[in-house]
Amino acid sequence: MQRTIVFFVLVSYSLLVSAQYVPTPEDLDHFLETKTLVVKDKNPLNTFDAEIEEVMKTEWNITEYEIIPFSEFEEKRMNPDYSFLFLTTVVFEKDKLNAKYRFLNVSLGGDYFHLNMMPDLVSVPVAYTNVEDESYNYKLGILVRFIQKHLRLIHAHPEIISTNVFKHYNDNMKDVKQKTLYLLEDEMANDVNSASRIRKIYPYDFKLVTREDIRQAIAERDQDVVFLHKVGPEGTRLQARCYKVLIGASDASFYYFDYHMISDKKPDGFLSKDLKKISR
Repeated sequence: MQRTIVFFVLVSYSLLVSAQYVPTPEDLDHFLETKTLVVKDKNPLNTFDAEIEEVMKTEWNITEYEIIPFSEFEEKRMNPDYSFLFLTTVVFEKDKLNAKYRFLNVSLGGDYFHLNMMPDLVSVPVAYTNVEDESYNYKLGILVRFIQKHLRLIHAHPEIISTNVFKHYNDNMKDVKQKTLYLLEDEMANDVNSASRIRKIYPYDFKLVTREDIRQAIAERDQDVVFLHKVGPEGTRLQARCYKVLIGASDASFYYFDYHMISDKKPDGFLSKDLKKISR
């Protein structure tokens, strides 16, 4: 993503997105030669650091990596021998409310004067900045697994790289019906927040589960499970974007990727419209 504002005092990295950087085959070749530095959160009270350290041990094998404190990032980001995996706080230029989202980024280091000049290879929505870490920490393993798989995919098939590369994954949508769809009741829109209501629209295998059930499916690499990764304001009353991603608990493939702007008619949740799409 191309970014034009670098830092806010109280967040790790705050970025204003005006355009999306499209990585080149040369970027991806270079990435594979780098050492990836995983940057800890600036907030010492976070739970992200402990979680990402464990995740990297079990998931990351595409490059050599090292965990570094936030204080070292500004100096080391200038070194082209490094790539970086870190949480960014993103503001979309065209969004009227200037809502702040957390994305998990992989970017290349180099002699770039501004942080916004660093080439982004992949950016995945994680959460709004003002929601608790616990709302997404249990999914970090699969998000890192996806990032690694995605980088290998676009390196092998650069023809699919575009400003909206995630649209490629909607080709997998038809396969959701062959899996068990894990959903959280509190992430569903009110008109589809019960098993009976869901079943009227989606007559395939699904379960209303807990966050621990999803964590377990990810840890066990359950090949039969696809789960909802929703990024929304979680009751904070912000009417901005709601991202909806269906992810395979084993293969980390995206089976569905979309977002809507939250409104009275389109609440913060997986909509009946989304269920209809994956039912086709």
